[in-house]
Amino acid sequence: MTGSPAHRPGLDAQGFLTREGSLARVPPAFRPVVAAARDRLADVFGHRLHSAYLYGSIPRGTARVGRSDLDLLLALHQEPTAADRDDARALGAALDEEFEQIDGHGTLLFSRERLLSGLERHDLGWFVACLCTPLLGEDLAACLPRYRPDALLARETNGDLAVLLPHWRRRIAEADDTEEARRLLVRFMSRHLVRTGFTLVMPRWKGWTSDLHEMAEAFAGYYPERGEQMRAAAALGREPAGDAAVLAAYVGDLGPWLAGEYARLHGVKAPRPEGPR
Repeated sequence: MTGSPAHRPGLDAQGFLTREGSLARVPPAFRPVVAAARDRLADVFGHRLHSAYLYGSIPRGTARVGRSDLDLLLALHQEPTAADRDDARALGAALDEEFEQIDGHGTLLFSRERLLSGLERHDLGWFVACLCTPLLGEDLAACLPRYRPDALLARETNGDLAVLLPHWRRRIAEADDTEEARRLLVRFMSRHLVRTGFTLVMPRWKGWTSDLHEMAEAFAGYYPERGEQMRAAAALGREPAGDAAVLAAYVGDLGPWLAGEYARLHGVKAPRPEGPR
């Protein structure tokens, strides 16, 4: 079966998850983008910013020129305001316009207090410690524990799919009736479902990967009857098509099944005061 106990990618010798990215892995074509982001974040946010991080394909070294987006996480000293979010969107849009290497941008903003809170210890805290690469400021990973690919981590990272599905259905219903609008939804939902499918089996697979195809194969090793669906979702996560039938299948079949199986195996994620992100 995929992922025998001897196969432990993404773990150290003690079985803890290792940080997956680094600035040294940033492909040469993307280094000017990263340098510009670092400089402009400091200029725009100044004393409001505790620390900034890269995540996604760029710090993993797998970014594709003209196809990959720029993903940032900002830890602020205070809870982010609407003005903070506007500043982040404007900065991302400016970088996206200036650098043809990237195709899209996204910036997550949270307070330092929230990222270090007990409620987020195995969700946002784990995300910072294991999936984010420090770019500016003091690395919050020093204040967080080490993590294992166990059921607690699985539950707190992706155990809220049942809560998310009604929001997804609403987004689909309200989206513009264009191929491009559907393409963006297919990309987002495909990636989310593949990652959720992977963390469903992660405690049995006993490792970590962020590669969508590897995630789908790990999942298929435990759920072969759903394997082709997950492999197709992984392909669409990288090369999305604006297909309404795909979106309907996600929220009508694969998503509900996955949410039910997740709750059965790992339980439900602790609710957040503001609802699902």
